Amino acid sequence: MTDAGFPLGSNGGADLGHLSVDLPAIVGKNLRRLRIRQGHSLERLAKQSGVSRAMLGQIETGKSTPTIGLLWKVATALGVPFASLIATEDAHHPQVFRRKSAKLLSSNQGQFTSRALFPYDGERQVEFYELRLAPLHREEAEAHAPGTRENLVVSKGAVEIASGAERPVILTEGDAILFEADVAHSYRNLGTEEAVLFLVMTYVEAIG
Repeated sequence: MTDAGFPLGSNGGADLGHLSVDLPAIVGKNLRRLRIRQGHSLERLAKQSGVSRAMLGQIETGKSTPTIGLLWKVATALGVPFASLIATEDAHHPQVFRRKSAKLLSSNQGQFTSRALFPYDGERQVEFYELRLAPLHREEAEAHAPGTRENLVVSKGAVEIASGAERPVILTEGDAILFEADVAHSYRNLGTEEAVLFLVMTYVEAIG
């Protein structure tokens, strides 16, 4: 299996056509957007990826359904996640994230939950989360990638934020904090009711 979750044959030539009837158009649109954004001509990308200019042109115009192996070559040459080429979400249109269908990440027997308020597919440098802390619970977080910053605002309750060697800060409803999250840090609910926070996490380099 590839890390995108698609089966590959021994030659990496599995076809992507079964995933979506619109896949050629989706891949073509994504490839053209990424290529132009990075300032590549078709000739330059062809040289860097080992995929012919003619084939790249056919992919961009939706006239050819590429194999996974071919897309891996293109993604590697562009320096982007494989998923960026097959992402179906269009960031130019509203995207709704219903609470009832949310996938929650939890720890410590559900005393801390995190709900993503952004689409997972595609590359990104910013993530937006809703965090919930059980009464009097302290959640420890490991250091994130170098340069990562967290911007938190408390929507409900009183929370103590500790980051590295910095002195802990107490936030109450409406208070916000911006801190370096590339060191160990923690969130502690000081109250006897659930605390709710909203978090914007910013990375130095795009992930996805």
